[in-house]
Amino acid sequence: MARGYRSFMQTGQWGDGREATARDHVLANATAGDPASVLAAMDDFARHRSMLVNVGDEKGLILDAAVRKAEPRLLLELGTYLGYSAVRIGRVMPEAARLVSVEFSAPNAEIARAIIAHAGLAERVSVVVGTIGDGGATLRTLAVEHDFGPGAADFLFLDHTKEAYLADLRSILAAGWLRPGAMVVADNVGVPGAPDYLRYMRQHEGKDWRTVEHRTHVEYQSLLKDLVLESEYLGLSQA
Repeated sequence: MARGYRSFMQTGQWGDGREATARDHVLANATAGDPASVLAAMDDFARHRSMLVNVGDEKGLILDAAVRKAEPRLLLELGTYLGYSAVRIGRVMPEAARLVSVEFSAPNAEIARAIIAHAGLAERVSVVVGTIGDGGATLRTLAVEHDFGPGAADFLFLDHTKEAYLADLRSILAAGWLRPGAMVVADNVGVPGAPDYLRYMRQHEGKDWRTVEHRTHVEYQSLLKDLVLESEYLGLSQA
C-alpha cells in the first residue's frame, strides 16, 4: 500500500481526470458559501470514489488547530492541489487574514479556484501558479502582488513536492518573510516522506525551531502511518 501511495503522489496529481470530476462533485453536492459542506463533499469523493492527495479530515484537524493557535494575518501554502487545505485554512483563519496558495499545475490551480470560490472564500484566498524553486519568479510575484516581505508571514503550510520542503523553507527564510513566532506545518513527512526536512527540524530543535511531531495516518485510511510536523520559528538565525 505504501508503494502504491508513493506512486500516486508522484504521478497521479494531474492528467487522469479525477481532479475535474472531484470539482464537479463538489459543485453539484456542496452548499455554496459553506466551507464545511465543501470539505465534506471532497472527503466523500476521496473516500468513496477516487483517491485525492488532500491533507484529509484526520490530519486536517491538526492543521485547523495550528492555524487557530497562530492567529495569523498573512499565510502561505505551498501545494494547493484542489484547494482542500486552502478551504480548511480559510475557514478557521481570522476574518481579516489572507492566504496565498502556490500550485505548480495550472489545471489544478483552476480547479482549486473554482472550489475555493464555491466555498465563499475567493476574496481572502488566492492561488498563484508557480513554484518557489523557479529561480525567483514566484518569490517576486508573491512579494510584488501579495505583500510578502520581511517579517510579513505568520503561517506556512508545506504540502507540495516533498523533496522541495527544506529547499523552499530555506528560500523563504533567506527572504526574511517569517516573523519570529510564525508557524510552519508540514504534511506527509512520514509518507511519502521528507527525511532531510525532518532531520533539519530535529537538528535545530530549541535553536531556530520548536517542533511538535504529530503521529497520525495517511489521508483517508487508518493503517499506513504518517507524520505531520508543527514547527514554531524562534527567529534566532536563518540556518
